Amino acid sequence: MPQAVFHSPYGPFAVVEEDGLIIKLDWAARRSDPTPLLREACRQLGEYFDGLRQVFDVPLDFGVGFQGAVRRAMFAIPFGETRTYGDLARALGRPAQAVGQACGANPIPIFIPCHRVLGASGLGGFSAPGGVETKILLLKLEGAGGLLI
Repeated sequence: MPQAVFHSPYGPFAVVEEDGLIIKLDWAARRSDPTPLLREACRQLGEYFDGLRQVFDVPLDFGVGFQGAVRRAMFAIPFGETRTYGDLARALGRPAQAVGQACGANPIPIFIPCHRVLGASGLGGFSAPGGVETKILLLKLEGAGGLLI
C-alpha cells in the first residue's frame, strides 16, 4: 500500500492509502512512496499543524457498521470542540464503553479526531505515541485546551 511519511510536531508517522482512500496513520512506518492523494493529505496535515486548517477534505475510509458510525460521529465534532463518550453513545443509541472501544480502534487519528472525545470525568485515552499527552497537545492546538483546566 502506498504511504507517505509526515513529520509532525509529535514525531513522524506514515499516512497510508488504499483504493483512493486514506485508511491509516501508522506510527511505526517510515517508508515513503507518495501518491497525489498522499501528498494532498500531508499538505492538509501541515496546514492543520500550522493552524491554517480546521477541516480535512481528503477521502477517508470510515469503515462500516458501528465502528463506521462512531468514526463519522467523531468526524462531525467541530474543530476546537469536544464531546464525551456518553454524548456519542446517546446519539448512536449504544453503550459508552462500546463507543470508547470504537474510538480506541480508530485507525486514522487526527483526520478522524478521536482526540476530541473525552471521558465524563477525565480525558479518556489516546492511541498515538505520547498517549494522553499528545491528546492534550492536539486539543490545545485547536484552542480546546481551556477545557482541560
